[in-house]
Amino acid sequence: MTVNLLEFEKHEFAQFCAEIGEKPFRARQLMHWIHQSGTDDFDVMSDISRPLRERLKATAEIRAPRVVRDTTAADGTRKWLLEVGAGNAVDAVFIPERYRGTLCISSQAGCALACTFCSTGRQGFNRNLTVAEIIGQLWWANRCLGRGITAARPISNVVMMGMGEPLANFDNVVAAMQLMLDDDAYGLSRRRVTLSTSGLVPALDRLRDTCPVALAVSLHAPTDALRDELVPINRKYPLKELLAACVRYIERAPRDFVTFEYVMLDGVNDTVAHARQLAKLVRAVPCKINLIPFNPFPDSGYRRSSADAIARFRDVLAQSELTVTVRKTRGDDIDAACGQLTGQVQDKTRRREQRVAAAIS
Repeated sequence: MTVNLLEFEKHEFAQFCAEIGEKPFRARQLMHWIHQSGTDDFDVMSDISRPLRERLKATAEIRAPRVVRDTTAADGTRKWLLEVGAGNAVDAVFIPERYRGTLCISSQAGCALACTFCSTGRQGFNRNLTVAEIIGQLWWANRCLGRGITAARPISNVVMMGMGEPLANFDNVVAAMQLMLDDDAYGLSRRRVTLSTSGLVPALDRLRDTCPVALAVSLHAPTDALRDELVPINRKYPLKELLAACVRYIERAPRDFVTFEYVMLDGVNDTVAHARQLAKLVRAVPCKINLIPFNPFPDSGYRRSSADAIARFRDVLAQSELTVTVRKTRGDDIDAACGQLTGQVQDKTRRREQRVAAAIS
């Protein structure tokens, strides 16, 4: 039985090399070839002896998720649909900008948190992705975009904002992020890796202690009553607990603020009164607020707030001396924008069936 080397962190590479009778420096060589050069072919590893290459071919493989669809939007945003087995596929999205390239990575096939305005949440949930399936999205995107030993790095930033709740797949997500940060792999700084969570408070404290990266929190409402409706996990970890965890997280975070994401839903959470409530809610938390125009999907039940409503909301926050930005929508013509990722999920939660039953009852 072969092992998939994309599953390995540095200490696991070292352990694997020891088990096959090789010295520790071989682990670094393998990491360079796999993650920096983007190869899946042992024969091209020119500084590794032929006998070792043959042994590797007999005992190991380098296997990323298979790309089944590659789509590019009018604005240059690129989305890959990657097969992860048993009828499931996940989305990864590359967003090119003038001074950086950002890859949005998925952590689960579907999502169990069921945020009402999110297309991924409507698909139900199948399973957590493995380390290889998570880091394989970055491995594939770098390879597809042309990174090699001498090529410039196309991806400067990674955001764990794709399909799924990253903190619900804690161990595999942290292992993948450790590879992103490792100088023998992708060498990204902690400031350039961002994890977005809906608010799993105990896991957020664990992240603070094990692998603090930049943090984004899907807030979306200024009161518990409204957030209970939009983000059901709030019923377990209400706003007071979540904001306290954010303050604790900042103590060890690479950035001295948390980004609060706030999707703008027409007539739901976008009034001046909501803005004032939000300003009061977060005033004790060092933060930046990112307003996200809702990206529609079929049967969502929501509409995007008008430009005027978003501007009024932004101005109230700015007048309260909060840092606030409005996210530019990217890739919506290929359903690659925030909240639109659906992938292909063999739903174990039967959420789609339950929704249909409710609609016809």
